[in-house]
Amino acid sequence: MTIDAPETRIVETSRVACDGGEGALGHPRVWLQIPEDIGWVECPYCDCRYILKGRAPQG
Repeated sequence: MTIDAPETRIVETSRVACDGGEGALGHPRVWLQIPEDIGWVECPYCDCRYILKGRAPQG
């Protein structure tokens, strides 16, 4: 069995909302803040990584 890698999305704002993107099969909507010093954040539910446009992920 293989597990798909989590999705990565490039965003233009440092505050993003994630709901799993799968309608009723998603997860509760959470608001995430991308730390300026890191440039990315991961959703605690689905592990989707949001990267601030123009920033390379660090760590």
